[in-house]
Amino acid sequence: MGDVISSHLDESKRELISARTGNVMGEFGCLYEQQYAVALFNKVRYDVEGVGGPQPQLLHRKIPLENKSIFSGSLSQYLEENKKWRNHFVFIPDSYNIDYYDNKASHDRRHHPKGTINCAGYKVLTSMEQYLDLISNSLPGVKAKVGSSPFLKCATQFPLILWHPYTRHYCFCALTEKEQQKWHAVLQDCVRHANNGLSEENKVQTPAFTDAVRIYRQTQGHYGTWEMMCGVPSQILSNLVMEGLLPELRELISSRLKGKLHERQRNWMLISDAVYSLVQRQCKDQYEAVLQKCEAAHSSLEASIRTDMDQIITSKEHVTNKIREVVLPKAEKLLKVSIKPYISSILEALMEPTSRGFFEVRDVFSRELLDMSKNTLNEGTKETVAQHMEKIFMLAFHPVKMQGCYEKVEKLSLEGLQQRFDVSSPSVFVQRAQILMREQMDNVVYTFEQIFHQSLESQGTEDLCKTIQRCQDRVIKKFDYDSSTVRKRFFREALLQIFIPYMLKQLSPPCASELPRFQELIFEDFSRFILVENIFEEVVLHSVMKDIMLAVKEAAVQRKHNLYRDSICLSNSDPNLHLLGENPSVNWAAKYARAQEENDGAGEDVEDDSDAKCGESQKRRTKQVVSMIQVEDSVALPSESCLEGSSVEDMPEEDKDEEDEDEENVDEMASSEQNEPAVSTVSENTPDLTSGAVLKEEDGKPEEHQKEGILLKNELAAEGGLAVKEEDEGTDSQLVEEEQPSFNRESGEALPPPAKEIPPGTTETASVSPPKVTSDSPPCPHDDSYNQFPTSEVENEEEVSSPTDLQPT
Repeated sequence: MGDVISSHLDESKRELISARTGNVMGEFGCLYEQQYAVALFNKVRYDVEGVGGPQPQLLHRKIPLENKSIFSGSLSQYLEENKKWRNHFVFIPDSYNIDYYDNKASHDRRHHPKGTINCAGYKVLTSMEQYLDLISNSLPGVKAKVGSSPFLKCATQFPLILWHPYTRHYCFCALTEKEQQKWHAVLQDCVRHANNGLSEENKVQTPAFTDAVRIYRQTQGHYGTWEMMCGVPSQILSNLVMEGLLPELRELISSRLKGKLHERQRNWMLISDAVYSLVQRQCKDQYEAVLQKCEAAHSSLEASIRTDMDQIITSKEHVTNKIREVVLPKAEKLLKVSIKPYISSILEALMEPTSRGFFEVRDVFSRELLDMSKNTLNEGTKETVAQHMEKIFMLAFHPVKMQGCYEKVEKLSLEGLQQRFDVSSPSVFVQRAQILMREQMDNVVYTFEQIFHQSLESQGTEDLCKTIQRCQDRVIKKFDYDSSTVRKRFFREALLQIFIPYMLKQLSPPCASELPRFQELIFEDFSRFILVENIFEEVVLHSVMKDIMLAVKEAAVQRKHNLYRDSICLSNSDPNLHLLGENPSVNWAAKYARAQEENDGAGEDVEDDSDAKCGESQKRRTKQVVSMIQVEDSVALPSESCLEGSSVEDMPEEDKDEEDEDEENVDEMASSEQNEPAVSTVSENTPDLTSGAVLKEEDGKPEEHQKEGILLKNELAAEGGLAVKEEDEGTDSQLVEEEQPSFNRESGEALPPPAKEIPPGTTETASVSPPKVTSDSPPCPHDDSYNQFPTSEVENEEEVSSPTDLQPT
């Protein structure tokens, strides 16, 4: 492997790589310094003027994955070094990086991992056909014989491949299809998290960086969305360099590759990975130097901005008006012909799958609480509640449970529009929508946790089902409002990302010759904070923003997407709730179920002193969100199997507890036939959504299932205020409140409640705010680029009588 790299990446090639990287970083550095000053001005202005949008109703957890890990288990991994498969223990911490070890013992002893994978820019593949297609596309036009041996012979028929266009690939194999599906969901979550972009909390560095990258790509003729805008700055900059460097190196090297086709493809992968490593080291060093230079000037720049804020704003507005006179006629003509006819169709294509995904989030959350209500009927103790809350606690970060939500939005398609508007792939929008869905799920879970914990402390376990239902109703109302706000913002941002690059590409050539003369209108002292190019883009953005906001407003009137109208604004509908937002997450196991956990731990066998030490470290170790399961009739690979890597110690307590619960339930059912009826504590004929595992089907008798369903229905009906609604199949029963808005099960859409109707038992009161005429222009004063999407209209904050008055449409 080393010979291949050294022979093709000789000194002249390395000098070429260094020179190309230096050129890109030099241009980027100049752009970054310019955008840093502009971003700092925007941030200071925003702090002074303080324009904001609708206030969220749900609480936000600051550190959601504290003391948690995502997943762990064993997979067979292909090692390129010796071309062999080896079993590795794979551990995914809260950083979503993938750590792999020689075995589980190495991880338990806290050894350094054998390797760590940052998933930014990767794609997760589950078939060799997909992988071979991508490999062939990476080295096109090569004429060579195809060998008899396959490119890669998998250890099992269930591969999991992490593919990247520039750096090395990772090939794993699972034992069973169920394991493959679970690992696929987990790995996709790792990619989704790594691709989420830079932190929005840094109001200067992040917009300066993204704008500098975007402007650089525009100078190279790339105006559309970019899939490789993912990872940390050094990774993004490396992708930026490789975008132009790799085709040049391919022309120089591909003809010199020897061997059959698969060997040439494999060697090209090794060369590309080596080039990427060289580029990334250089990009990291040069970016840190540029950033340090800008940070050193931060204080003096901010002082100048605060001193001359009014003059800078006045000067910018004057230049903006002059540029608008030149640009606006051309922009309006382009809008009329090439943009407006497509706004509605693209918006509908975005809204349909996205809304279905958010509806599924709502349903998954409701089903989890329904299961908790059912299972607390027999044993409504705080310990039982704590066990269920531990499962619900990390619902948003459980990729298997969230997979159904994510799959809804993966159906998003912009077919026919991608070439017209230079949209490389809808994956940029899909992943963004999925991240928003996960955030909303975590917000609704955290809000429910705080409200439910407060009720549990004050009321105890009396009428526990009613308490759960009341708390659920409160947070669902807030979720519906926040979901509407988040989706409308997402639609506006997506439309801007589609249309603005296209408009800039069309308008830049005719306007480029006229823009330099406007630089003379800017005072030299203010020229660092007012850039003509940024104002030009801002004028283009504002020209289309009016039509985009109008289209989203009209969509809010349609009932099928369950969006609140812009005139509806909730504020202080639950004034004491935000006080709970300052509380840390409730440690349910420590507070209510400590004794139960100690009893479970007491039954574990300790064979020797080393095992005892591992047990002690296991108790101190972070708890895992997703657990592996034992799958029957599976054949283990040599040495460790995937299942061996996920021992009972490595699972969350939830799976072990569920097995114990199932045994106890069987005993209770047997005794109930002789004595008196008892309500089953597990839902029948439905997959258990409260564990991280895909459970095997139960073998219970149909007569017993039917009997338990009738008993459960009678027990729920006796609770008062609760009803059991049976599905068309007659197999499951769902706990619903009588006045809760119903869902159209065929379409997965929420039907809004009738207007002006206050249901009995409503706990929140407010009044409808009168419709307010809002500004069509984006109010965010610091917005100088379409990457910083303006917030929607600012509305008066008034209380609303009830969600039935909100008229979700």
